[in-house]
Amino acid sequence: MLAWLPYADSDELTRRIGPLPDGVSFEPVDRKAPNGPSIGEVGFFVLPYLTGANVLDRIDEMTSLQVVQTQTAGYENVIGRIPGPVTLCNGAGIHDTSTAEMALALALASTRHLDVYARQQAVGRWQPRWGNSLADQRVTILGYGRIGKAIEARIAGFEPASITRIASRARDDIRAIDDLSSILPETDVLFVIAPHTAQTEGLLDAAALALLPDNALIVNVARGKLIVTDALVAETGSGRLRAALDVTDPEPLPADHPLWTIPNVIISPHVGGASNAFHPRTDALIRDQLRCWAAGDPLANVVKPARGA
Repeated sequence: MLAWLPYADSDELTRRIGPLPDGVSFEPVDRKAPNGPSIGEVGFFVLPYLTGANVLDRIDEMTSLQVVQTQTAGYENVIGRIPGPVTLCNGAGIHDTSTAEMALALALASTRHLDVYARQQAVGRWQPRWGNSLADQRVTILGYGRIGKAIEARIAGFEPASITRIASRARDDIRAIDDLSSILPETDVLFVIAPHTAQTEGLLDAAALALLPDNALIVNVARGKLIVTDALVAETGSGRLRAALDVTDPEPLPADHPLWTIPNVIISPHVGGASNAFHPRTDALIRDQLRCWAAGDPLANVVKPARGA
């Protein structure tokens, strides 16, 4: 049983995940173009982090492949490339804490003008300004999965007036995404962490953004395509709305894009999961998945089960 894993050599593999299960061998995976003479033998393939779907260009030659494992929670760019007999698992759980921290950091940076003060520091200017607080604000979390729950756990300590949770369907204290138009007018801070699907692409268009109250803040740590960029530029450029974005559409954002220069916008380069929490949590998931695969036990985080095998 051969696994292609994101480790440079056996020493790094052993240091990070320990010994492989009996019967499992390992080869490093090429980030840019996974290939090699063993391409027809690989059974478990961990996709390199933050690479495009081109890493699966030769998947038809992987005739022994059983499992594809991503290191990201999102999998929309690869699911259409996975053959029927192959199971696809995502990296749910790896990025929960780190991305929730980033969402909160972006919100605080925007509300307390930390971006402005950082620019003032560079030129030695002491110029206080009145800020906003997360306290007593009406918070909405658009996308109440694992990361949405992690955001709620952190935001609750800032004493918001309310927290509204939105998911694809209503349940318990969670509102359905179909209710969005009635929720947005009652939202002061909108955290966007829904998955990118056909239902959510362009969800926050001009009409939706127009429903938000003046001075509302949008924090997007999901995917850029959930927001119509031209509509976001119009609303933030006018000064009516504020945005703190870890993701954009397009991405990377071109140097001459108007979002860069809008005073009410903070942008980070899609680094929500890029922290020292990433590798230990990724390693733990890979280790557990390999053990389950070798033992024939159910895998975690299955987003497309094998069929027609």
